[in-house]
Parts: sequence; C-alpha cells; structure tokens
Amino acid sequence: MSAPMEVVVSADSSEQLWNCAVFDLHSGTNLLSYRGGNSSSRSLTVLNGEYILGAQLGKNFINVWEVQRKDQLQQKIVCPGIVTCLTASPDGLYVLAGIGEALYLWEVSTGNLLAILSRHYQDLSCLCFTDDGSHFISGGKDNLVLIWNLVSVLQVDHTRPPEPRHVLSRHSLPITDIHCGLMGTQARFATASLDQTVKLWEISSGEMLLSVLFDVSIMSVTLDPCEYFLFCGGSDGTIYQVSLCSPSLSRDKTFQSDNEGNQVFKGHRNLVTCLSVSMDGTLLLSGSHDETVRLWDIQSKQCVRTINHKGQCSKLSLGESCRWVPITLSQCLEAGLWR
Repeated sequence: MSAPMEVVVSADSSEQLWNCAVFDLHSGTNLLSYRGGNSSSRSLTVLNGEYILGAQLGKNFINVWEVQRKDQLQQKIVCPGIVTCLTASPDGLYVLAGIGEALYLWEVSTGNLLAILSRHYQDLSCLCFTDDGSHFISGGKDNLVLIWNLVSVLQVDHTRPPEPRHVLSRHSLPITDIHCGLMGTQARFATASLDQTVKLWEISSGEMLLSVLFDVSIMSVTLDPCEYFLFCGGSDGTIYQVSLCSPSLSRDKTFQSDNEGNQVFKGHRNLVTCLSVSMDGTLLLSGSHDETVRLWDIQSKQCVRTINHKGQCSKLSLGESCRWVPITLSQCLEAGLWR
C-alpha cells in the first residue's frame, strides 16, 4: 500500500472553474474538481472522507458530491434557510449547520433532524467539532462562543431545551473563526474575532488561557498539530505566528515580533480567510481574498508555492487522500440523507 498523500481541498467564490477542487499539497497539481454553484465561507466540509458538502452562497440548500467521481452533477439537500456555516462530525454520523441564529443537527444515516438549538442572538458564523466528536463549538455575530456536549443535545427532553456546557462572552465583536486542537474533552481551542484578538480556551472548564491583541481584525486561526504555535490570519493580509511555548507568555498580551517564535508571514494582499497546517507541522497553507492560496515553509517563513484562483478563497483544508473511499450515491440516498 502506498503512503498516504496529503491533499488540499479548496473553494473560492467565483464559480468560474469549479465550486471546489482537490490539489496535491507538494506539487500543486489539480487532482479533482467539483462543479456547480459556489460555497459560502465556513460552509464546506468533508463527510467521513466520502462526500463533500458545500452550502450554496446565498441559497437555502447544500450541494453534495461524491469525493472520487469526476464531472458529476451535484446533489442538493434543501434546508429551512440560508446556511452560514457547516461542519460534520469526525465519525461522519452527524451534520451540523448554522441557519440564521439557530443550529441544526442531522443524523446522516437516517436523515432525521435531531435538534434545533437557539441560543445565539445573531447569525452563526462558524462551527467546529472536537476530534473525538463529543463536543461542538459555535461562534456567532453576537460575539458569543458556545460549547455544546453532543450527548446532552441528543437526550430528548421536550420540557427543557438543551443548554450549552459553557457560554463564553469575552469577545467584544463578531467571531470570525474557531479551531479546535486534539485530545477530545481535554482539548484547547482558539477563537478569532473582529475585535482584533485571538483567544485560547480550555473545553472542559471553559477557562480562557490566553488572549492576544493585534493591530488588525483577525479573520482566521489555526494551531499546528503539536500546538506549539497559533497562526492568525489578519484583515491586512499578514499571517501572525504566536508561540505558545514562550517562557515570558502571559495570559493577556499584545503581539510583537521577537526571537521567541512570534513571527509574521507576508505575501497576501487582502484578508486571510482560511489557514491549515500540514500533518508534520512544517507547512502552512493560507487562502485569501486576493484570489490566491499560498503554501509556506513555517521555519523560513518563505512562500514556496502559490495556487491562483478566480475568486476570493472561501475555504481551505488539508486531509489524507487515502481516507477518501467512495461508496455509491444510491447508498446515501437510501440512507435518507436527502429527506
């Protein structure tokens, strides 16, 4: 068996070439493309390595493609409103969507709507599951971040709606991105906001561990696999690297470049909307409204490859191609995902 190849899943807003495409991480070669519509920001996700789901920009449906079928017509899942953010659980059992102020949770095997969670006061902007699928995190334009326990949400009690495990209200402007690290319920996660801060939290306690203030609004955030660094995409096109291992690290800090791992990547000409780090922690991938995806060597801070798009990059992620095992579309239709 060949070694797993790491691939890039990318989407832009233009609809000229494709809705989303898969590229080889190291060569930049286009391996697969999926046509039909264009996906809104934070609303493209891979379901169990078998399907790509993308919420149509400004419309009330989700496009669905089988991962390993080329030149196919996408299927559609009709939703009760415009989907502003979308994600799937790591085990592929659940799909979670933000529609207006509410969270909608579906079971993939039956297509049943399991829960509607209305605890935000304005539109949802981003969603994220923990790596073990036990919790999910929602962020909205109401400046709030909510941590939800999946088991608690699934417990049916019509007399009392599910409540979030933690309500985090330390941001003062809308949430733009959420990234969750590893270790399940013991994980740390990062939130980015228009209030020019990135905050690091603990899932189990809801405690804020770190707050970093920048000179610009932060549009995207990610952690490297070992969680040595935070990478933060700015509205000015700069990517900021924040060391989490600095001996002088305080709970509240203002970002400054130094020799302790706090550095910047420069090359984008517009806001950086999505970030992802390779599995070995050596490469950083960034997407921007300047219509480019850039691959960076983290140690040298040099851009080693640029992939041009026809529109603003709206979604970017990395994954192993060996996980993408196709099953027939009829199986998924029979399972009820499109009810």
